[in-house]
Amino acid sequence: MKTTLLFTMFLASFLIGVVPANAAMIQVKGSDTIINLVQKEAEVFMQADPSAKIAVTGGGSGTGIAALINGKCDIANSSRTINAKEIETALANNVSPVRIVIAIDGLSVVVHSTNSVSKLTMDQIGAIYRGEIKNWSEVGGANMPISLYGRQSNSGTYGFFREMVLKGEYAQSMKSMNGSSQIAEAVKSDPSGIGYVGVGYAKAAAGLTVVSVAANAGSAYESPLDETAVDNGKYPIARPLYQYVNGTPTGKVKDLIAFELSAQGQQIVAEEGFFVITSEYKAGNAKAGF
Repeated sequence: MKTTLLFTMFLASFLIGVVPANAAMIQVKGSDTIINLVQKEAEVFMQADPSAKIAVTGGGSGTGIAALINGKCDIANSSRTINAKEIETALANNVSPVRIVIAIDGLSVVVHSTNSVSKLTMDQIGAIYRGEIKNWSEVGGANMPISLYGRQSNSGTYGFFREMVLKGEYAQSMKSMNGSSQIAEAVKSDPSGIGYVGVGYAKAAAGLTVVSVAANAGSAYESPLDETAVDNGKYPIARPLYQYVNGTPTGKVKDLIAFELSAQGQQIVAEEGFFVITSEYKAGNAKAGF
């Protein structure tokens, strides 16, 4: 039993850093899109407050929300909104989900750096991922088959991209990956590959071309790397990134969220490659008590 306890403490320290043994563990679970961001926020928060103890793990937005509903975590990271069925289940479990926006993402479509295709419409991307467009020559590229990379079905990004871009079902040929970093690495090694990743991963990855996207054939092509285009909605695959809690938290859980929303916390958002929240989302957070 003592060995198990020591291993558990070592694992938590490996995830985030060495923390005092007498502090209650804050459990944060969910979205792989923002796991690196939230881990960094937690690290800096614990440097300022050595009594804080935080474990941040991924698994996808659905995993995080399920953990919150079942009382297995304090904060659920999510790249999508909670759905009606999840809310119903939460309320049945005496859990009242409260949403906070901590960052903004320009969900980025990426291709191999040698691919000549650097602009696509939403319709073209949807047709590619539905398997209707199968060769790069059909969208102005080289004559080679398209390799699809995407997220697993428990990912909020998987669902968001399906609803916003595909408006249908993914092709069976799509290779399902665990997170944005895996997709980026896969596309970097596949000259015919295409994937979608959080903008923080797109900014950081060498060997990739970030595709500019037009809402339709008559619209201007916008880049997810352009913060203004993301903030004003001209980039058509922008989205807020969330954390969910049960009601209004107290103690260090509330302090952690307050830190993430502070000027220092939002600076970390920018450093990790995402975009800081706008006044609209700040107002929404304030209404939720943050």
